[in-house]
Amino acid sequence: MRVLIADDQPDLLDALRLLLKSEGIDMEAVTSPEAAIAALEAKRYDLLLMDLNYTGDTTSGAEGIDLLSRVQAIDSSLPIIVMTGWGSVDIAVETMRRGVRDFVQKPWDNAALVATLRSEINAGRDRRRRAEDDRREYEEARRIQRKLLPTALAQIEGCEIASHWQPAAGVGGDCYDAIAFGPNRMGLCIADVVGKGIPAALLMSNLQAAVRAFATEAAQPAELCHQVNRILCGRIAEGRFISFFYSVIDTALGTLSFSNAGHYPPMLVRLNGCVERLPDGGAVLGVFNDAIYQQGHVAIASGDRVILFTDGVTEAHNAEDEEFGEERLMECAVANRTCSAPALQARLAEEVSTFTSGAFQDDATLIVLAIE
Repeated sequence: MRVLIADDQPDLLDALRLLLKSEGIDMEAVTSPEAAIAALEAKRYDLLLMDLNYTGDTTSGAEGIDLLSRVQAIDSSLPIIVMTGWGSVDIAVETMRRGVRDFVQKPWDNAALVATLRSEINAGRDRRRRAEDDRREYEEARRIQRKLLPTALAQIEGCEIASHWQPAAGVGGDCYDAIAFGPNRMGLCIADVVGKGIPAALLMSNLQAAVRAFATEAAQPAELCHQVNRILCGRIAEGRFISFFYSVIDTALGTLSFSNAGHYPPMLVRLNGCVERLPDGGAVLGVFNDAIYQQGHVAIASGDRVILFTDGVTEAHNAEDEEFGEERLMECAVANRTCSAPALQARLAEEVSTFTSGAFQDDATLIVLAIE
């Protein structure tokens, strides 16, 4: 057990050193807030036992309160016990609010202090072990999810596809896929599971498996939505649902067939700058077992661009809490409509990232389909 003690009274530190040595607890001592920060940045400790008042201010506790915030920024999992002779209810409440585990008045009772230290050290070690287990599981989930998503989208003759996936928390509920059915025909989908983190990622993997099961060359978009919805209904926790868009692109026929299950309507940007939306479909997936889905059809030609996106793109906010919005996305797509799919996707993603200063509040997926 390694304890860091921050206090500016040499006699007190000597007394604590003798006490803790007899109990088999290693102790390192510092006499100022700056020295405490330096020690915490250099080593990892099981617990910090600290005074609130130092030579600069002997009664208010302000130095200690400031130190607490700095310690939390370095190691938020470190157990902290405050020990002071100038305690008050207000100060105790403030220190607890800042993450202090216990509050000890000077002079202390040796047996009670040692018991408190051992208890908090053991509890802190347990919390750190659980946090490390959670971190490993989270990293494994992130690795699995990235493997489930296509590393390279299928390409067919007559079009080019580029994608951008930005999870808000390492793992997320956005999903996309491209399935080639031949040299000129493919299925392309995008989805957004309500929620974030591992629960959303698990639901996303179920959706992806269902889509892969039903996405055949003969499957029409409306029928695929119906089948996937039927599978998901009753298997999704209350309050969760999935917005989903599935399309079949046929470059030989120059057609795009689609069905939209409550998803943001993709933008079809024509070569002349006109924009069409693709809304035809029905309700979100996983809610209504008897939902009926409509199917839309549009002609596509050389120079057209199709922009598919999730709400993490258009609902991204800047520092002033202003929303990026569909209008900005549309304007950027129209202004750069002659770019290749990778170039247009990169410019759209850069526009959103610049607007938000790189801080995404939700999972964000962006797909660009360029008809050649």
